[in-house]
Amino acid sequence: MDRRNQLIIVRGAGDIASGTIYRLHRCGYPVLALEAPVPTAIRRQAAFSEAVYDGTSQVEDVGGVCISRFAEAAAVWEQGAVPVLVDPDCQVLKEVRPWALVDAILAKKNLGTSREMADKTIALGPGFTAGKDVDLVIETQRGHNLGRIIGNGQASPNTGTPGMIAGYGKERVIHSPATGILLGRVRIGDRVEKGQAMAVIVTGQGEVPVKASLTGIVRGLIKEGIPVRKGLKIADIDPREEEFENCFTISDKARCIAGSVLEGLLYLEAKEAPAAGRDGR
Repeated sequence: MDRRNQLIIVRGAGDIASGTIYRLHRCGYPVLALEAPVPTAIRRQAAFSEAVYDGTSQVEDVGGVCISRFAEAAAVWEQGAVPVLVDPDCQVLKEVRPWALVDAILAKKNLGTSREMADKTIALGPGFTAGKDVDLVIETQRGHNLGRIIGNGQASPNTGTPGMIAGYGKERVIHSPATGILLGRVRIGDRVEKGQAMAVIVTGQGEVPVKASLTGIVRGLIKEGIPVRKGLKIADIDPREEEFENCFTISDKARCIAGSVLEGLLYLEAKEAPAAGRDGR
């Protein structure tokens, strides 16, 4: 089936959003990713948002290219890549109406997405009501219901506690101990020991160290040199040291959610198909 005229806009291009962007791109949809001017993704090796900083990004075998206006998107699609546009407020909707829009910001609240933005609308995680704010909501909380497609109601509320990996939950995620500029001391993929300095936060009063909360592999670390606020999620450690390659690929959670987004779009498409077309007559 020719999907080239079925433009999908995805709000957000962090690692979870990138799993969805990657899946939809591979299925033949033209996907436009919208990002903030200063992305704060920590799993940067698996996020199209890095194109905002570097001009290009790479998520497995698909490239991302930062563009300055919508008119540049077609050339990027011709290259087989994903265009990334800095447009947190969806101003691009003044130029084009997408076939579908996916809110994958994961802000735990609605930052302005509505059903009027596209013919089909899907949102990831809490903060949205399916049937009101958007057509469908996808559950993002790890567990039995991860990836569940919700047609009426909301996803589970944010618990503030990361999912368990090898027996570790909140310990594997590190938040900034101060407000300032982050300077890294390690790289994604490096092994760290518990208590080791992973980075420092440069403040007006000096440097505040960011120490590893456990021993393992640095799975994510926010971009060096950007301003961070106290309490912001800035790093992720995987205690499974044998899982080095996971630092550079789409996560199981992101793939599960991506599959549900694709299913949801096909479900909405089938719902609007004429009844006569369904039985072949």
